[in-house]
Amino acid sequence: MKRETIIENIKVRSGKDLLEFTDKSKNRIYFTINKTILTQIAKYLFNEEKARFSTASGVDTRKAVEILYHFSIDEIGLIVTLRVILDKLDIDKDSLKAGFQKGLEIDSLTPLMKCAEWIEMEMHEMLGVNFKGHPNLKHLLLKDDWPEGNYPLRRDNI
Repeated sequence: MKRETIIENIKVRSGKDLLEFTDKSKNRIYFTINKTILTQIAKYLFNEEKARFSTASGVDTRKAVEILYHFSIDEIGLIVTLRVILDKLDIDKDSLKAGFQKGLEIDSLTPLMKCAEWIEMEMHEMLGVNFKGHPNLKHLLLKDDWPEGNYPLRRDNI
């Protein structure tokens, strides 16, 4: 019963910003949502459902950078994934000079849950995603003198 309640609560909270729902199996569900509601849905999962933030993963699909945020509700053995698509066509060319791409920008989950800090740092330097509100977007894996605007996991490597 709790699984269905969680699904319904996310659907209601997402409203028109829910782009897709995939019920993969009894233990895995995926919600593709607009980036504008990420923190709202993550807050619901983390605070109300006591979900554990497992990790996030990012991938460059050529047209977009997709970020998947994985939450585990251990009590019922359920993994909830929030998928956000950052469209590269939304790139503001002036922001390239600033060292990031405005279209590849999303609110940080770090103010909500400290455990998101390092994975967001990694995605920032490897994929060029700017996490608004992140307290410390510095190099985590690459050398400090790594060329600005060169993102190792980006297919276009702008």
